[in-house]
Amino acid sequence: MKQARGNKQGVVRDANQERGVLMRVLLVRPGRRKQAITLGEFMFAEPIGLECVYSVLKDTCQVKILDLMIEGQEFTKELQDFRPDVVGFTSYCIDVLAVLELAKAAKKINPGFITLAGGTQALLAPESFYNEYIDHIFEYTTKENLLEFFDSLSRGEEIPPIAGVRSRRDNYLGTGAKGINDYIIPERSSTAGYRRHYSYFGYKPCAIMQTSMGCSTHCKFCLRWKIEGPVEQDRPMTEVIDQIAGIAEPSIMFYDNNFLYNPRRLEDFCDAIETRGIRKNFICYGSARSIAAQPELMQRLGKIGLRAVLVGYESFRDEDLASYQKQSTVAVNLEAARILKEAGIDCWASFILHPDWSAKDFGEFRRCLKQLKPEISFLSPMTPFPAGLLYRQYQDRLLFPKEAYDQWSFSVVSIRPSQMSLRRYYLEVMRTNLYVNLCLNNSTYLVRKFGWRTMVRLLKGSLKFGWTYTKLMLKG
Repeated sequence: MKQARGNKQGVVRDANQERGVLMRVLLVRPGRRKQAITLGEFMFAEPIGLECVYSVLKDTCQVKILDLMIEGQEFTKELQDFRPDVVGFTSYCIDVLAVLELAKAAKKINPGFITLAGGTQALLAPESFYNEYIDHIFEYTTKENLLEFFDSLSRGEEIPPIAGVRSRRDNYLGTGAKGINDYIIPERSSTAGYRRHYSYFGYKPCAIMQTSMGCSTHCKFCLRWKIEGPVEQDRPMTEVIDQIAGIAEPSIMFYDNNFLYNPRRLEDFCDAIETRGIRKNFICYGSARSIAAQPELMQRLGKIGLRAVLVGYESFRDEDLASYQKQSTVAVNLEAARILKEAGIDCWASFILHPDWSAKDFGEFRRCLKQLKPEISFLSPMTPFPAGLLYRQYQDRLLFPKEAYDQWSFSVVSIRPSQMSLRRYYLEVMRTNLYVNLCLNNSTYLVRKFGWRTMVRLLKGSLKFGWTYTKLMLKG
């Protein structure tokens, strides 16, 4: 078995030497799954993880990114035209089946293709990819393990034990070394042909970037702090500003867990943006607690370009917020809403629909939404991802197994409701979504802010949600 693997790597090396070119690496983001409901119609971000891998490998390999979420891309044609030695896939939970299907298709075209699986799902549940069509799994990626892996591969050597890498040859045992992804500055030119498609809600084109990893607020429903670390690790402000200045897009989404958590750092950010004379639209994730604690700073951020904050209000009940370990209250949510309005910053609010809500609770929630008055609201049934803290708490009420990867999105009801039937619960979800989209999400605001084309795109996404929920409700 080991000798066979070594021979395959030798073939890769010899073929490269004969062609006189660097090893070819095709990095692939799977397309959307038709069966899954996602927010992709509203938030279609660049494949930042693949851009980071590209950044590490670009000097030693010939690397290409294939984004199958962009309409018109053909995977098999790219394999035949580019003739890669290695095909690597990024993944979320809902992508598992797509990755396995693509890897199988690649092996059918050429059994010598070396296939890799990475991304969030590979870190949280690497066993998802224990499959005959996946040769190696990157649980996490660092500059060191990427370079060591591809150096061994290019030399035709057997892959040695490498931290963060599991190989089929070794029954995916890995080294047992725990770790997280390195912070790597992405090579955005790698997606130059796609960038006009990337958007964040109505801001298009829009880039995304990270200025800090980790989170010290350990919300029970969130996986980010488990993925990136339990405390914030900030990047140097000079590096952050240089990245911003080098981004061509007029809008940037900061996908830190809570961009607003450190007031001193925000003051430095404002100073640097003003000094460099940078004019861009900024969007970020921010907690209600951070907003409520610094009203003057929010005013300043609004003046230098902060256009919208995605705020996790989560619930209209203090007991829910306490159970989520949210470190916030309904009163804090209301104060944050007021401060954002005064600063002229749009609020894109997210809420978790609790499986123990009654019909009366849904009614109270709708009244709370009217009081908060966010510009946009996103509603998600509570999703206890298998790697998260909520999974064990609700394990006896789950509606599908963890291997039903297509179902693990933020939109499908995954926990059996306790106060009503599943069919009635979906009805309440639909009623609330209709109320949000028809009564609260102001169409005049959307058209004025983003134009008719964006309005049509979002309407299509809303119709998809509605149709899918209708089918789920009828199915019960």
